[in-house]
Amino acid sequence: MAEIIAITNQKGGVGKTTTAINLAACLGEAEQRVLLVDFDPQGNASTGVTKEDVSEHKGIYELLCGLETAEDCIVREAAEGVDLLPSNIDLSGAEVELQGAENMEGRLKAILDGLRGDYDYILIDCPPSLSVLTVHALTAADSVIIPVQCEYYALEGLHQVLNTIYMVRQRLNPALRIRGILYTMYDQRTNLSQQVVEAVTDGLSERSFKTLIPRNVKLAEAPSYGEPINVYDRYSRGTESYRQLAAEILEDRG
Repeated sequence: MAEIIAITNQKGGVGKTTTAINLAACLGEAEQRVLLVDFDPQGNASTGVTKEDVSEHKGIYELLCGLETAEDCIVREAAEGVDLLPSNIDLSGAEVELQGAENMEGRLKAILDGLRGDYDYILIDCPPSLSVLTVHALTAADSVIIPVQCEYYALEGLHQVLNTIYMVRQRLNPALRIRGILYTMYDQRTNLSQQVVEAVTDGLSERSFKTLIPRNVKLAEAPSYGEPINVYDRYSRGTESYRQLAAEILEDRG
């Protein structure tokens, strides 16, 4: 049965989608069955994980609205071991269209619960905002990974994310746990990166991953080619870091 992991931070540009794509690919490389759910109307995870044009493919919007079945919406083998539930700008209208619908907050959860038996991991790439869509993703998830960029304003944004998670625990999903805080764009040449890691580690009781995701040109280039990092450059520092993260995830699951 799959573990459902939401990857979220309300700040853009922190490596959220990069983490969703490349963690999914490295878990797939490790012979895990993975479903990557693009729950961001920008659809960047959909275009970054595969060279296939999925812009017109039915996806998570149609599923939420009850217009299509999961079988019609899932893109099979978008990457090695990874199926994709794609997204596009239509998803931005789902919040309005589903207002007043029965069990709106639990609709994504019901969809993904129905797919648990087909996968080992289901990863949700959340939108870069604390929106209704993010609340839906956290309601559906078993756990959360929070990417935090190693920069000055990281702590301020992190507290906002944590407050949202605590709210969802209280009202909608008491079993939701924080898998860990993931430090991204880490530059070992600067004091700032280490200071951010130390500040978060010392100031919060939440667990941090041992893996540090480095600033890496290959990680930035790979999405434009529609390839995860382990395909685009299997020997890069970025590839090694996401393989280490996948190993941490697998070890923690036991």
